Amino acid sequence: MVDRVLHLADEEGLSVIAELWATAASDSVAGALWRLYAMRTWVYRQPAQAAQEFAAGKRFAPVSEVLAGVIDPPGPNEVIALVDTVVRGIVASDFDVTLERAAAFATITGVGRAHLEIEDPKSAARLVDMAKALHRAAELERSGKLH
Repeated sequence: MVDRVLHLADEEGLSVIAELWATAASDSVAGALWRLYAMRTWVYRQPAQAAQEFAAGKRFAPVSEVLAGVIDPPGPNEVIALVDTVVRGIVASDFDVTLERAAAFATITGVGRAHLEIEDPKSAARLVDMAKALHRAAELERSGKLH
């Protein structure tokens, strides 16, 4: 299933998945999946930027760094490998861990983006908001309330 959705996202673009899930509440399975695929698409489009932001943010969030699981030093190939591993974890029995790993990655890159003072400061805040939503979804999944 994940391979089919990834293929759809890669071949048809994120807009196809956006039509299905982008308006879903962040505390729903569809909302969590949307955030995972949006993050994956961004990393694939800008792996060097994602790696740079992760490297800049990791010293401010060492616990999140361990949870995210990016190889050190994080290069473009390493952040791509991470998002692929995280997205493939969707069908595993530990979906909450998948969501936590994605939240950790989003937290670190958001903090890194803020410290690098990227042109759009709101984009760092959006990544941190995404991280909070993914973390909340993980909590709901653990309690059996993510629907």
